[in-house]
Amino acid sequence: MKKSTEFKADLALFVIAVVWGVTFLPMAQTLKTNGVFTLLFWRFLIAAALMALISLKFTRKIDRNSLRFGAFLGALLFAAFTLQTFALKYAQSSTVAFITGLNAVFTPFIALAFFGQKVVVYAFVGAFLSAGLYLLTGSELGFGAGEALSVVCALGFALHIIFTGVLVRRCELYWMVSAQFAVVAALCFVAAQIFEPRGVVPVLDEAFFVAVAVTSVFATVLAFFVQTAAQRYTTPVKTSLIFTFEP
Repeated sequence: MKKSTEFKADLALFVIAVVWGVTFLPMAQTLKTNGVFTLLFWRFLIAAALMALISLKFTRKIDRNSLRFGAFLGALLFAAFTLQTFALKYAQSSTVAFITGLNAVFTPFIALAFFGQKVVVYAFVGAFLSAGLYLLTGSELGFGAGEALSVVCALGFALHIIFTGVLVRRCELYWMVSAQFAVVAALCFVAAQIFEPRGVVPVLDEAFFVAVAVTSVFATVLAFFVQTAAQRYTTPVKTSLIFTFEP
């Protein structure tokens, strides 16, 4: 029964990786007219509102751990998204995609350092998949600011995966996800005021509405809820490996 549940969790994570990959195109289209932080703000604000409504339907109890853990995970997620965004200014998108995918290699060793989890065979599978990702993206690696930011970004995503797997077992699932979305939205609001001339006021074209609708519902509420729930039954290392299918 345990193996069957773990397989279903892994399959759900694979579907999420596909969803994230598919939503790349509408995201890219709307970024031609809207800033990154503007788009992320509306994406996560709507996701936070929807997730709060879902949470109220299933549980009225809001425990303190859910909010604390959700805020911590939200800060990690925001940091990773931000680093990736700025890395794209200094390096090719293929290079950023490849280095970000290295979180599959980093995850088992970070899990060992933080929680003493054994480095299993999946760590070597991650290295193999990363080599394949390098060939797939046709990356040109250097030693510039873009590459450095991408490495820290990959570490950020690895930490997010690891801590999600650990913290989801210690609190209420729904409100932890809701808090995570709310924190990302709040931090994006602040970043938009600093880095984008229009703040969070979007250019209301068709691309914006399509991107926000698709990403807030499918790539955020559905995807991160399923990821968080699935990580109760599988390991952070396997999660990071499955997510290499996204790029």
